[in-house]
Amino acid sequence: MYEVYLRSFADSDGDGVGDLTGLRQHLPALAELGVDALWITPFYPSPMADHGYDVADHREVDPLFGSLADVDALLTDAADAGLAVLVDLVPNHSSSAHPAFQAALAAPAGGPERELYIFRDGRGPDGGEPPNNWMSVFGGPAWTRVADGQWYLHLFDAEQPDWNWDHPAVRADHEATLRFWLDRGVDGFRIDVSHGLVKDGELRDNPPGRMIDDSGFREEGEPRVWDQDGVHEIYRSWRAITDEYTRRDGRPRVLIGETWVRDPARLARYVRPDELHLTFSFSLLTIPWSAPDWRTVIDAERAALTAVGAPATWVLANHDVVRPVTRYGGGEVGTRRARAALLTLLALPGVAVLYQGDELALPQADVPPAARQDPAWTRSGGTVAGRDGARVPLPWSGDAPPYGFTADGVEPWLPQPADWAGFAILAQAEDPMSTWLLIRGALALRRALPHLRGDELHWRDDAPAGCLAFDRTTADPTTAERATPGAPTSVGPARMTCVTTMGREVTIDLSGRLVLASGPVGYDGATLTLPPDTTAWVAPRTG
Repeated sequence: MYEVYLRSFADSDGDGVGDLTGLRQHLPALAELGVDALWITPFYPSPMADHGYDVADHREVDPLFGSLADVDALLTDAADAGLAVLVDLVPNHSSSAHPAFQAALAAPAGGPERELYIFRDGRGPDGGEPPNNWMSVFGGPAWTRVADGQWYLHLFDAEQPDWNWDHPAVRADHEATLRFWLDRGVDGFRIDVSHGLVKDGELRDNPPGRMIDDSGFREEGEPRVWDQDGVHEIYRSWRAITDEYTRRDGRPRVLIGETWVRDPARLARYVRPDELHLTFSFSLLTIPWSAPDWRTVIDAERAALTAVGAPATWVLANHDVVRPVTRYGGGEVGTRRARAALLTLLALPGVAVLYQGDELALPQADVPPAARQDPAWTRSGGTVAGRDGARVPLPWSGDAPPYGFTADGVEPWLPQPADWAGFAILAQAEDPMSTWLLIRGALALRRALPHLRGDELHWRDDAPAGCLAFDRTTADPTTAERATPGAPTSVGPARMTCVTTMGREVTIDLSGRLVLASGPVGYDGATLTLPPDTTAWVAPRTG
């Protein structure tokens, strides 16, 4: 799956903002890269307080991005190219410009219009304090007071009021939205903040003194806000809808959650057989570049998800986090590690998610403060850099900005670095050592090698320290122990081995043939020597 951050993918009309036609024009490049499905970030009408994640109408298209006719044309062309299309659903909150919220503001306290959102009286003698101690993800209180003295809840920006999911009209309206897009032919939905829809019924304070880190996982510090049990009933009703459409024509529809829940067992509850089909496994985003840490996380995620019959959905980047090249140290070291990490990710069983720019090894851009637009930057008073650096428009071609993203002479909505010419897709397509060609080759092999099609993964216990090594096998395990994710195994003939070095050079005895590597390696068919921060795939000599 490939995440298209639409604002930054390709601009067709010269306004400096990516759009649906720009994406449609570049579908052949995505098909050539070898991805199977696209997730497109929101293109709905919005004031753009959070760049489209503040939705004013979930069943229309903002003119900034195109029209419903453009969506229909994109879906047709994507299907012809063999690409499934998932659209973003934002059910936790709406825009403050949404007609339902405007009606709630116009209604008196206690009016039925306010029941669609979470309005409450404040605390203190004059109600001048927020109803509880909940904090916005973007900084500051999660409550804003309106003119008549009541407060409304917004877990994100003040312009993103939270829906009241206890209200049947809210549930019915979102079900209508699912059907609207399924009727138009989408293949499914990525569900924004899937762990946040339902809140503590009494709106109790979060326990004081609990630390909230910046990893994205907040449920331990804010247990009254996130991962409430009531959310699962919602997803059962949505799964019934997608299953209904699949029964009609046999075409799979997919629900995938953006579920920031650290505990793998709690995460797995979202993908039980009657709920979501997939949920992102974010754990690799937050751990060090360390073989023991990677193995621990992979085992924990796979064990929990296997228990409910769901595959893992691995993620190294998205539009909300620092890009891997920078996260892993930046420069040559960060680039080597990012390439090695991507090749390891693509060797794991399950679903792999690429964020646009991963295939180019783009670093996090240093966006000048005056150009930053993320509400996390503005709400924090400039103390939090925000996410703009991961959202800078893609470089397609040329030697200088805008690198083919938009018309020459047009400034993109976020400035592109002056030294990105070498990252451009056209430049990388002509460079045999480029990351773009590496990922295209990996995706082709992922389809071609039978060893990468199943669910089996067996760690190699002969791997040296500082090395992550596992076998992917075509044969079924012969014992119950082998069926357990992470269990050691002897090496059978029908296997492909992935070896990743993390911080040091490694030599390992490994018979076979080298099929792909993230950088130069030494291999004579029996002994593999990998420099630091390098991944290699070795397959059997036959088969």
